[in-house]
Amino acid sequence: MTTAETGTGAVGPERVRLIQNESTTEIPVHLLFRDDPAPAAGPAAASVVGRARQGTGEQPRVARRPALRAPARVALPVDESLVERPASVLSGAVAVAAGAVGLGGLGAGLWWAGLVPEFALRLARLPLIEGAEPGPAQWGVLAGAGALALCAFGGLGRGRNGRAWVVSLFGRYRGSVRRTGLVWINPFLKRRRVDVRLRHWRSEPMPAVDAQGAALRVVVLVVWRVKDTARATLGVADHETYLRECVEAAMARVLSQLPADAFQGDGPTLRNAEAVGDALTRLLVADAEPAGLEVFSAQPTRIEYAPEVAEVMQRRRIAALDARHRESVLTHVVDSVEDTVTRLTMRGLVELDDYERKALVKDLTVAFYTGHGDR
Repeated sequence: MTTAETGTGAVGPERVRLIQNESTTEIPVHLLFRDDPAPAAGPAAASVVGRARQGTGEQPRVARRPALRAPARVALPVDESLVERPASVLSGAVAVAAGAVGLGGLGAGLWWAGLVPEFALRLARLPLIEGAEPGPAQWGVLAGAGALALCAFGGLGRGRNGRAWVVSLFGRYRGSVRRTGLVWINPFLKRRRVDVRLRHWRSEPMPAVDAQGAALRVVVLVVWRVKDTARATLGVADHETYLRECVEAAMARVLSQLPADAFQGDGPTLRNAEAVGDALTRLLVADAEPAGLEVFSAQPTRIEYAPEVAEVMQRRRIAALDARHRESVLTHVVDSVEDTVTRLTMRGLVELDDYERKALVKDLTVAFYTGHGDR
């Protein structure tokens, strides 16, 4: 071991203390107990840190692949005036009562006009009006009663849980109906049924590529629902088709950031389904919100190589695992041999010259590696 000369008799500037032996390079002592400072922001600070490391003998850090992240997106345009609001509806009981009144008025008008057959009058025990003929008054009663009955019964509808109506008049949005039970809606309004239940969509295997250009087949499960019925119905042509296309686009952007497998070493890959799902969900939430859709989760259920490259990638994966296993075994063997020789030498159990040391290292390496191979 070589140390710096200290004391009052030393001449010249103080030398940096170093640790050194026969088989290691010089390592500055202060680097063994140094806390890494937080990296400064900006490219200029990064270059300063890199230059500072070049003169200290410190090994450069291996550049790690950045973690999966959702790319920044440009905000999609949103029609602020197109927002869901409740439509004007009446209770179904009121409409039924009004329809009954209209039917009663219609029957009374027919009797007054003398248009009821005699057998119907006998069944209803009503007197026959002599000389009754339909006139303007009778036709007015018939028209009013019939219109009332048609409007009352024509606007009846049954609201269901998880379903809603979007109503419009001459192309203008008039509101949405989420009430359940028997309700009355203006029969002159155009109705569109919308499913507002929590829904899930499992895609077919979709093509994609990873960061290394390998062809993939991906299946995605999306849990979503319609949040704003006005935008989902009137803001886009077909909100289900829109969601599927957004899933394909977001999947292509997310999967192209990382490789499917790290053959050269450890690092983030697409095998981390949770990270891939989080990034995919963030993209879909931003894309689906302008269309009135609410995405809760988008998780890949299967990420596999395309059939044309699956066999080649399987061989690469097996070869990488085998190489990693051999490297781990060799590292363990070398560490064991070094520890054994160091202990024998430090405790004075043996005294070895260079030739004997090399022979002992060779024999121990063969013995330890053979022992690992038998396990």
